[in-house]
Amino acid sequence: MEEEICHIEISKEDREIVARLESDLGGIREFRSYTFEELLKIIINELQEEFEFSGSPAQD
Repeated sequence: MEEEICHIEISKEDREIVARLESDLGGIREFRSYTFEELLKIIINELQEEFEFSGSPAQD
């Protein structure tokens, strides 16, 4: 069974590439870059941090 954990929408506005991410944990956020490679790095880092944090045990 598949479960959607996030939604990513990528578009181009003028010279910038824009990514809109939506997830239950992080809500809606938007990132911009002039290169696709840099934008992918940003998206990967954002999602890694979000899901690593959500998977860590609660600290008292």
